[in-house]
Amino acid sequence: MESPPQRKEIYTYKAPWTVFSLAWSHRLESSSQFRLAIGSYVEQYNNTVQIVKTRSVLEHPSHAYPTSQLYAACEIEHPYPCTKVLWSPEGGGGASNFGGKDLLATTGDYLRIWSVSDDGSGKGTLNHKREAILNNNRNSEYCAPLTSFDWNEYDPNMIGTSSIDTTCTIWDLTTQTARTQLIAHDREVFDIAFSRGTDLFASVGADGSVRLFDLRSLEHSTIIYETPNLDPLLRLEWNKQDPNYLATFKVDSRSTIILDIRVPSMPVTELEGHSGCVNAVAWAPHSSCHVCTAGDDSQALIWDLSQMSRGPVDDPILAYNAEGEVNNLQWSASQPDWVSIAFLDKLQICE
Repeated sequence: MESPPQRKEIYTYKAPWTVFSLAWSHRLESSSQFRLAIGSYVEQYNNTVQIVKTRSVLEHPSHAYPTSQLYAACEIEHPYPCTKVLWSPEGGGGASNFGGKDLLATTGDYLRIWSVSDDGSGKGTLNHKREAILNNNRNSEYCAPLTSFDWNEYDPNMIGTSSIDTTCTIWDLTTQTARTQLIAHDREVFDIAFSRGTDLFASVGADGSVRLFDLRSLEHSTIIYETPNLDPLLRLEWNKQDPNYLATFKVDSRSTIILDIRVPSMPVTELEGHSGCVNAVAWAPHSSCHVCTAGDDSQALIWDLSQMSRGPVDDPILAYNAEGEVNNLQWSASQPDWVSIAFLDKLQICE
């Protein structure tokens, strides 16, 4: 049987709302080539998280090969837009007290843990259940919204959250309690990311600093970078192949800052290929020197940083044009040939 012709593939899913948060599942399924979670951005209390999968469809009887289509396998009601969604890392066997369940987490007003499972209908649809809601401030009727979180790949019982109340909290999913909460910045914290291993994490915030923390000695933190005018830093991504490198970007900025934690205070390079504000950055999961950026100019750009120690990185090696401002971007760790982007009401998966 001849194989279908090789071509660059693009899959598009149209949601009933603006897509903001998205995440690739780490579990590979025989029944579905892709599985992602996407979160809505609707300026009201009622929001939604959908689990999107692929299924094979023979579009016409005369077609030789079936095509894959994305469909919503599950819909979860979510209060407020979720600021981030992540599937459980598969390292270490998963979070220990959930019995191998298929987990995802979301942040918004609180940190929530959800499980999904096949609903037995044979239609490829899923049931969902809220497994936990984690709140470290039970004495107050108000909560400080969570801006982001990261799920530790080496200890899936550990999640770190960042909040507008200047704190970061490290949660233990086994006990569903906070291991530690610390004042991380002088103003709102916008993002948090674990390094390789279980000890180091970094955060960025409205005070314009990147701060490095070690869970073994939380009395001290290290400011590894501050923006010249203390402009807020929005996002932070740690290079998982070479944990000396971090990527971040400022609010309303067209450039992405690459930092080497061994050389504090000076960016190694700045990537300046966008003509609109950068909204997202993701390192390649399988390469230490490739990074993807996306922004308001409707572009996703892939950069090769292998020569950045010798001079500026002027041009991306690949540019993808979307049909609208790109809100978010994720590079699949389990299928590293694929990148997903969110723009307008669409999720797009690109090879």
